[in-house]
Amino acid sequence: METGNMNSSSTPNKGKPQLPLQEKLLQRRNSKENLDRFIPNRSAMDFDYANYMLTGKENPSTSSSPSREAYRKQLAETFNMNRTRILAFKNKPPTPVEAIPNDFSSAAHQVKSAKPRRHIPQTSEKTLDAPDIVDDYYLNLLDWGSSNVLSIALGHTVYLWDASDGATSELVTIDDECGPVTSVKWAPDGRHIAVGLNNSEVQLWDSTSNRLLRTLKGGHRSRVGAMDWNNHILTTGGMDGQIFNNDVRVRSHIVETYTGHDQEVCGLKWSASGQQLASGGNDNVLQIWDRSMAASNAPTQWLHRLEEHTAAVKALAWCPFQSNLLASGGGAGDRCIKFWNTHTGACVNSVDTGSQVCALLWNKNERELLSSHGFTHNQLTLWKYPSMVKVAELTGHTSRVLYMAQSPDGCTVASAAGDETLRFWNVFGTPEVAKPAQKKNPEPFAHLNRIR
Repeated sequence: METGNMNSSSTPNKGKPQLPLQEKLLQRRNSKENLDRFIPNRSAMDFDYANYMLTGKENPSTSSSPSREAYRKQLAETFNMNRTRILAFKNKPPTPVEAIPNDFSSAAHQVKSAKPRRHIPQTSEKTLDAPDIVDDYYLNLLDWGSSNVLSIALGHTVYLWDASDGATSELVTIDDECGPVTSVKWAPDGRHIAVGLNNSEVQLWDSTSNRLLRTLKGGHRSRVGAMDWNNHILTTGGMDGQIFNNDVRVRSHIVETYTGHDQEVCGLKWSASGQQLASGGNDNVLQIWDRSMAASNAPTQWLHRLEEHTAAVKALAWCPFQSNLLASGGGAGDRCIKFWNTHTGACVNSVDTGSQVCALLWNKNERELLSSHGFTHNQLTLWKYPSMVKVAELTGHTSRVLYMAQSPDGCTVASAAGDETLRFWNVFGTPEVAKPAQKKNPEPFAHLNRIR
């Protein structure tokens, strides 16, 4: 039997602590001894009005005209002289004061709630072996496709790693006469992949069936180290300094030629609109090309030729939130990240990173830029844009971090280095996902099978 419940129900206040002030207020309100005296409150009385009421009132017997009487009533109403009480026994109610002024309260609604600071792990969340990866600054051996499958070239073989289940498969092994593999690049559909070779050829593969679709040849005279897609156009850059636009749908695949680099082309990136192409080379030159200036029967003239870097330009990244902003990184003799307005060709900022810049990636969800570096720390550095303040430095690689690729959702970054490791970093956080709108009137028993 629970005796405690009976006692508590009969005396609800017994045994429950209360604030002392509340108890005193209740006692004074309910006590009769506090109601037998009426003491006026001097601070609440208007003594001038009281003096007038006692001494200054006109004799009601005195005759006055109707107009004078009307004027007196209007004057009394105006100056609140119709009051009948002289003594006041309580204070006037205070003028209501807003807890928060209107200016501040309206501003408070407009100001967004402070966003919690994102935790950035300083170590990689996963590390995979990458034996036989070629330690060559001018190659591009890592890419992450839209189907969430990562491709990496290790020596003469291209491997596929499915990020959804961690399964690994071999796509192709190239003969010694043609290899090693010098570049890989997924098509936008996430199914087809281009494989650049040391013998100047480019193979197109169907990753779902592991079938070679065609081989592009007859353009470059030496290895193809840089590639990028623009819809059905595959742009390739070679050690010969040539850049070709290849339409993979037609037999005569070379449809445009960009001539401007004197040495090997090691960086190629199309803008999100597909209108501008950035190319970097071992001649320390960054060039911007525009599709509107392309010609099929003659080499295309560059839009801008930028020579501010003092070493090879491999790292290129178009800004996702400003279409005409391009970031470029220089090699060991330059060590700088530069930002360009590609409409005007102006360099809007330059930051000395202190080491060789191997790759650049923009955060798709925040205004941040990630760079990978060589000697001496072999680190990944996260920068806040546009202040270029260091947000974090990620270490773990023991050799220069030559290659980086970004997951389709933009959160995870894969990095490969000459230390023969492939590391995965959760550096860009998790994007905010909009909650699905709930139905106002959900159908009852919606989870049950219908009876037909």
